[in-house]
Amino acid sequence: MLTLYFTPGTCALASHIALEEAGAEYAIRRVNFASEEQRQAPYLEINPKGRVPALVTDRGILTETPAILAFIAQSYPAAHLAPLDDAFAFAEVQAFNAYLCATVHVAHAHRMRGRRWTDDEAAIEALKRGVPRSVGSCFALIDTTLFRGPWVMGEAYSICDPYLFTLSQWLEADGVDLAAFPRVLDHRTRMAERAAVVRALAAERAPAT
Repeated sequence: MLTLYFTPGTCALASHIALEEAGAEYAIRRVNFASEEQRQAPYLEINPKGRVPALVTDRGILTETPAILAFIAQSYPAAHLAPLDDAFAFAEVQAFNAYLCATVHVAHAHRMRGRRWTDDEAAIEALKRGVPRSVGSCFALIDTTLFRGPWVMGEAYSICDPYLFTLSQWLEADGVDLAAFPRVLDHRTRMAERAAVVRALAAERAPAT
C-alpha cells in the first residue's frame, strides 16, 4: 500500500487528490511543520530534502510533485489521469506541471521562504514585495495561454488539474486578485466540487491524531 506524507496547506494536496481520483489504496501521514518535524531524523530518513510530499511505494520513496503525479497516473491507467498512449501529449502534461513546480511555486515561496536564497534582510523584504507581481504574471500566462479548458489540457481531466487547483489556493495570501484570472477562478470552483477533492481536503483538515 502507498503512504503519502503531507502537511496541510502545501503542494502535497495535489498528490493527495490524485490518489483519490485514481481510487488508490493508500494511507496518509501528517508531517508537523510547526514543530519542524520535517527537519528531524525520522522524517529525513524518508525524505532527506525535508519537504513534502513524499510517497512511499513498494519500490522505494518518491519525492517532487510532478514525479509523484506521473507515477500515480501511470500506476492507475484505468483512471485516465494522463494521455499515457500519446508520448507528445504526455510530455505536454509534464511541461505544464514542471512550470508549476519550477516557476510558479518558486515565485510563491519568495513570500515566506526568502532565506532559501539570501540572508540579507533587505533582499528578503524585496522578494516578498515582488510576490504579487511575479505570481500574478505566472497566473496571467496560465489563464490566457496555457489553460485550454474546460480542464487544463482540454476536454480531459488530468494530473495537471489537482496541481493547478492546489497552487491557486494560495493566490489571495500572495496578494494576487484571483478575479483577474476568470478561467483559473472557474477551474478552482469546479475542482472544489469534485468528490475526490472534497475527500482529500476533509482528510487534511481532520484533527491530527
